[in-house]
Amino acid sequence: MIEPKYVVIALVLNLFGGFIIASIINPYEVKPEDDILVVAETKRQSFFEMLGEYILDGFKVGVIVCAMLIGFVGIITLINNIFLGIIGISFQEILGYLFSPFAFFMGIPMAECVDAASLMATKIVANEFVAMMQLSSGTVILSAKSVAIVSIFLVFFANFSSIGIIAGAVKALNEEKGNVVACFGLRLLYGATLVSILNATIVGLII
Repeated sequence: MIEPKYVVIALVLNLFGGFIIASIINPYEVKPEDDILVVAETKRQSFFEMLGEYILDGFKVGVIVCAMLIGFVGIITLINNIFLGIIGISFQEILGYLFSPFAFFMGIPMAECVDAASLMATKIVANEFVAMMQLSSGTVILSAKSVAIVSIFLVFFANFSSIGIIAGAVKALNEEKGNVVACFGLRLLYGATLVSILNATIVGLII
C-alpha cells in the first residue's frame, strides 16, 4: 500500500485543498439573518435505546456501502471487458491516455505519464483502493517522484464508487438528504478530482 508519510501529507493537503476548491466552485456568503442554528427538541432516550438505534444505523450504512462498492466495481469491470473485447484496450487504459496531459502538468516525467495517469484513472472510475493495490503490486514501475505524486493523488475519495457510497450512506440515515447528495454527485466528483489534482501538483512542484 501507500507509504504512511504520503498519507499524512495528503490528509493535510486535502483539508486545505478542499476549502480552496469548494470556495471556487461553490462560493457563498452567509447573511447575518441566515446564520441561525435551530436545535429541535428530541425525545430523551435511554442508553440502550440510543445504542440499539446507532447499531442499526451503522448496520444499514455498512450494508449499503458494501453493495455500492461491489456494484460500482462490477460495472467498471464489465465496461473494461467490453472495451477489451471490442477494441483490445480497456476503458481505464483509454482514460489513462486521456489523463496523461494532466499527469505531465502535475510533474510526472513524460515517459511515465501514461502509466501514472492509468493509476489515476483507475482511482476515478473504480476506487482508490484498487489503484493503491496496483501501485504497490509492482506491475507499474515509477520513479520516486512519480510515486509521491500518484500517492498524494490517490489519497482522496474522488471516484464514482465513493460518491455512490456517500449518497447511499446518507440516504440510509435520511432519505431526503441522500437524494440531495445524489443530485450533486457529479459536481462532488468534479470538485474532489480538482482537489486531488491540486494536491498532486503542489507535491510535484516541491519534490
